[in-house]
Amino acid sequence: MGKVVLGMAAGLAVVACAVATVMVGKRVRSRKKWRRVVRVLRDLEEACETTVGRLRQVVDAMAVEMHAGLASEGGSKLKMLLTFVDNLPTGCEKGTYYALDLGGTNLRVLRVQLGGERSPNLDQDVESQPIPEHLKNGTMELQDLFDFIASSLQQFSERKENGSGQSQLMRELGFTFSFPMKQTSVSSGILIKWTKGFAIENMVGREIAGCLQQALTRRGLNMRVAALVNDSVGTLALGHYHDADTVAAVILGTGTNACYLERTDAIIKSQGLLTTSGGMVVNMEWGSFWSSHLPRTSYDIELDADSRNPNDQGFEKMISGMYLGDIVRRVILKISQETDVFGPVSSKLLTPFTLWYAYV
Repeated sequence: MGKVVLGMAAGLAVVACAVATVMVGKRVRSRKKWRRVVRVLRDLEEACETTVGRLRQVVDAMAVEMHAGLASEGGSKLKMLLTFVDNLPTGCEKGTYYALDLGGTNLRVLRVQLGGERSPNLDQDVESQPIPEHLKNGTMELQDLFDFIASSLQQFSERKENGSGQSQLMRELGFTFSFPMKQTSVSSGILIKWTKGFAIENMVGREIAGCLQQALTRRGLNMRVAALVNDSVGTLALGHYHDADTVAAVILGTGTNACYLERTDAIIKSQGLLTTSGGMVVNMEWGSFWSSHLPRTSYDIELDADSRNPNDQGFEKMISGMYLGDIVRRVILKISQETDVFGPVSSKLLTPFTLWYAYV
């Protein structure tokens, strides 16, 4: 009997040792997997490292490009575009105004009432809606995008006016257009190129405000495009409305850009340019900035090669929201290829730009 008990105990011990061995093995393998995951993330962190010294090199490189862009057309990676905005809001403005903001993802329509006194809270109504993807691609007609914009504005204004009779009055409209354009006045500009995933080919080189004005006329809207500005310029105007010391604005959204107030005598490429204020807002279009000092990773290089516009908008692709989702996808794919921590590699992970940045 004692031998039987001893034998059973020995058998149980063997089973326990086997189970323990399996569990320890799994734990060891799991640790190895997570070590590989950590290594991938650590490599990314190191590749993105920006020391103070490196940041100063980037600043110096951008300053050089800024001066070159102010000196001559096409002389720099930065376009340094004139906006013809030589005065910014003072807070004394009065009236009811409509505005449109066409970004890379959404169209915003708003009505704002200004009472002539600078206030931290503007009396405004805002509606936002996604821009349908089919309106962004090269197969669409030029008027389709602007008819969508005009239709959205018409529906919005009808709801806000609500039979008050004010719709019969001529309204001045501000249009924020978040793409590179060469302005010919404060209310007109020619599209230079598309960014942020837009690719309507037959619009490049067209006058933007005129296209919108024609769409407004087709809709019977009694509105006039009084101002055409880049989104960074609109942000600067709002900042200056609230604080007169505001002289620059930066956009970090679907895309990225910056503008600032420059002395007219520093804009060498437009010698003889006269303004009442002695200054003008310059639209940098810094999404196209590039420097070898920027911390470009292997993921950035691969993303650029797979994008609609390779070797263009390098700075924007590194820091703006539109490309963040695909950077995350590429990191997850790298981890999945080196470990099975996420299970089998999904076929969707192999397709560029399938992870929308809004989910990140």
